Amino acid sequence: MARLVAAAAIAAVLCIFIVIFTSGAVNGKYIKYNTGAGIVEGKLNVHLVPHSHDDVGWLKTIDQYYVGSNNSIQGACVECVLDSVVESLRRDPNRKFVFAEQAFFQRWWAEQNLETQEEVKKLVDSGQLEFINGGWSMHDEATCHYIDMIDQTTLGHRMIKKQFNKVPRVGWQIDPFGHSAVQAYLFGAELGFDSLYFARIDYQDREKRKEDKSLEVVWRGSKTFGSSSEIFTSAFPVHYGPPTGFHFEVNDDSSPDSAPVQDNPHLFDYNVEQRVNDFVAAAVTQENVTRTNHIMWTMGDDFQYQYAETWFKQMDKLIHYVNKDGRVNALYSTPSIYADAKNAANESWPLKTDDYFPYADRENAYWTGFFTSRPALKRYVRMLSGYYMAARQLEFLVGRRSSGPHTFSLGDALGIVQHHDAVTGTAKQHTTNDYAKRLAIGASEAESVVNLALSCLVSSRSGNQCAASATQFSQCHLLNISYCPPSEEEIPEEKSLVVVTYNPLGWTRTDIIRIPVNDANLIVQDSKGVIVEAQYMELDNVTINLRNYYTKAYLGVSPKQVRRYWLLFQVSVPPLGWNTYFISKAERSRNGYLSVLKSPENETVDVGPGKLKMSFSLTSGQLKRMVNSKTGVDMPIQQSYLWYRSSGGDMDPQASGAYIFRPDGSIPVAVSRSVPLKVLHGPLVDEVHQQFNSWIYQVTRLYKDKEHAEVEFTIGPIPVEDGVGKEVITQMTANMATEKVFYTDSNGRDFLKRVRDYRADWSLSVNQPVAGNYYPLNLGIFTMDNKSEFSVLVDRATGGASIEDGELELMLHRRMIFDDSRGVGEALDETVCIEDTCQGLTIRGKYYISINQVGTGARWRRTFGQEIYSPLLLAFTHEKMEDWRASHATEGTVMDLDYSLPPNVALITLQELEDGSVLLRLAHLYEAGEDLEYSTMAKVELKKIFAKKTIKGVIETSLSTNQEKSKMRKMNWKVEGDGGEMPVVRGGPVDNSTLVVELGPMEIRTFILTF
Repeated sequence: MARLVAAAAIAAVLCIFIVIFTSGAVNGKYIKYNTGAGIVEGKLNVHLVPHSHDDVGWLKTIDQYYVGSNNSIQGACVECVLDSVVESLRRDPNRKFVFAEQAFFQRWWAEQNLETQEEVKKLVDSGQLEFINGGWSMHDEATCHYIDMIDQTTLGHRMIKKQFNKVPRVGWQIDPFGHSAVQAYLFGAELGFDSLYFARIDYQDREKRKEDKSLEVVWRGSKTFGSSSEIFTSAFPVHYGPPTGFHFEVNDDSSPDSAPVQDNPHLFDYNVEQRVNDFVAAAVTQENVTRTNHIMWTMGDDFQYQYAETWFKQMDKLIHYVNKDGRVNALYSTPSIYADAKNAANESWPLKTDDYFPYADRENAYWTGFFTSRPALKRYVRMLSGYYMAARQLEFLVGRRSSGPHTFSLGDALGIVQHHDAVTGTAKQHTTNDYAKRLAIGASEAESVVNLALSCLVSSRSGNQCAASATQFSQCHLLNISYCPPSEEEIPEEKSLVVVTYNPLGWTRTDIIRIPVNDANLIVQDSKGVIVEAQYMELDNVTINLRNYYTKAYLGVSPKQVRRYWLLFQVSVPPLGWNTYFISKAERSRNGYLSVLKSPENETVDVGPGKLKMSFSLTSGQLKRMVNSKTGVDMPIQQSYLWYRSSGGDMDPQASGAYIFRPDGSIPVAVSRSVPLKVLHGPLVDEVHQQFNSWIYQVTRLYKDKEHAEVEFTIGPIPVEDGVGKEVITQMTANMATEKVFYTDSNGRDFLKRVRDYRADWSLSVNQPVAGNYYPLNLGIFTMDNKSEFSVLVDRATGGASIEDGELELMLHRRMIFDDSRGVGEALDETVCIEDTCQGLTIRGKYYISINQVGTGARWRRTFGQEIYSPLLLAFTHEKMEDWRASHATEGTVMDLDYSLPPNVALITLQELEDGSVLLRLAHLYEAGEDLEYSTMAKVELKKIFAKKTIKGVIETSLSTNQEKSKMRKMNWKVEGDGGEMPVVRGGPVDNSTLVVELGPMEIRTFILTF
């Protein structure tokens, strides 16, 4: 009986529910949400900024991300994002969206019909769609060279200007793993940005800034430029996503507590009041760590808005109901609107100097491993960056071909690879392969540009308009492993191997080049037929083995025969010019010096044909001392290789991986205590060969006319069969009292002071005494005491530190067996395969050591740093020397024959644009106070640079060329405790009659020229 009563009761309730539900469905009505809110004075204003963070490659390749393929790895489709966002913005004129990565947007834009393009232009003009950052990618800030950062930003900004006539106002570096001083001033103030936003700062720094409400600061990134370099900078309280509970992507369960606003009272789970309360509570929480009555919510995350209405519908409702509630004010906004509001509040802001490196997201998790990860990719990027600069110069010198080939594809590939998961070495392996493939394709087309241009230049004896030429040049991009097909061919009888050298620098350059040959009976002559002193070095077995394996693995070919020698000779090349050298078979005895191995008579051996000498112990086989007799610096110094054991996790499961460097203990393992030593002497260069173990080989070279040592290292395959990942360092220890202080560069530009175990902005709790003292290097590192400076320059992005006084170390290679749990999902274990046989990656590279009197090392660092970035470009062909000299221009320059750039100025961009105008950038190389003579105003005479052309117009522009310099306006901010500064030296306007450009210390000036 009881069961029957219960059943009847349930049936009655169901009947009532059905009636109510049916009635609710019939009576439900359309609600027009009020989304047009603006800023309200006196209330807390919550700026909702819709965005999608779209990595230009990471777990998938850029193309896979764009079209939405390979979704078993990650469900992400950027063209879906853009399609969906545009449709959602059309539905409500109050909605807004910001987008950054032009490598994606330009793909999408090119595929749209004219009707859609016109609709998008209207959205941009109305401010609904705003481009922020605006570069080709969201570049990294640790491992990118400043010239690469400029180039990729310019590429994107010029597209936006051309298509929309808009100038981005906002720096949006929300995901890079730490933030550089150069980013703050060069890619902030010099681009005309009003504000800069990011998420990743050290976890200790973030907590301190929350306490004193200093997440938002005025960042003065340049000592040289002082307050003129300031930019308003905002670090997000947590990350670049919305507050917990307000994540609305469809089919995304990453935030299960993000309930949609259910505002139909006739449906279950009506929650308007609850959601408004949640919103207000989250807003007040953020208000408590922020100054003024304006806060920003970043409404988006990685690859969000693939179905944009899931976000916009919820934000429409939140704005409507939160504003009806009245406790706070919610509005659709952008970072530009937010910065304007912050500026109008007339608040005083904390002053930030230096940078935000290194970055740790929690204890024992310093993101300093990626400074070195994938060192071969990092070198390839840096090599092609310098090549891109030279190729654009040559493209300009002979005239850009409308039908191609062009340098754009290399610029496109380099722009993509500056992304913060590309050059960093933190993408999946298949994605990294895709980056390398794009670079190779771009380099191949740029090589065609270079070959055609050089052929044109040397064929034009009159120096006027380029003549057509049948000369076929080839280049050798694998010279570092002695692979050079032109020199593998036998030099035909009565012909010579013609070597054309091009100098992309603005001053005359003398250098020694090395070419692999099979014959030590050769003669080298310069462009006038004068015999040049030559030296031969026998190829070592390590180089031969490397050459054989990697040409087979990468090119699919085996060298025809083993090269036996390096041929070395000195060349001299004019600025922005070329010179020609001829290598021929000698008719009689050998011409040139065959380097010899001498038997030392003492316990030490001294090497060096010039003023710089190095002493090595014959007992240990290791370096003992460096002496520069010209400057009088005598420095005891030791150099060795060691490796840190990569942590696989312990009580704290954090492992070392692609991003994170976590050594298992602070004491590295010495590779060898005793090193076999081989010393070769010659008139041009002395070499010291050291075999540290079976997988580390080093050659130290001292040149006759150079005051530095060149150290070439070959490392790999790193063995991991013992189950231990290894992070390999070179460690140099000098007898110096450096008091914990050393200096590292910022993106190859300024040098910043570092103090071991110290942060200027907070009291550092040291939990990783090694990893927490590593900093990114793009140019180099140095330290000093009261007598001397000890400097090391690098050939690629890498990590460096000074863990003990007088010691400098570089991390050169890493191989892991664990993933570090930061999303990439792979161990950093690079291998190279021939068919089914694989081995760990071997890398070869160089670093350079110099010792100087205190206060004088900057000249070497700045001048030679440019030579590292812009090496001589070599092109080869075969021809009879007499015929070549009679029919070709063997030497030349576009500049006035008696002119070169001042030694403190570099030409960093010379490029003909699509409309025929020419982009010119000049950079002062020195900081204020860095050098007594060179940290001064410099003058460049444009008429003498372009001596063979007539300049008709000069317009100075912003760094990315998207606005005239004279029209740029800077937003002014109040700064707490600003005690004044030294006056800033900047060049004045360019006189149209004299065309002389002035540059103050660290100044970069950008011009559009017409001829």
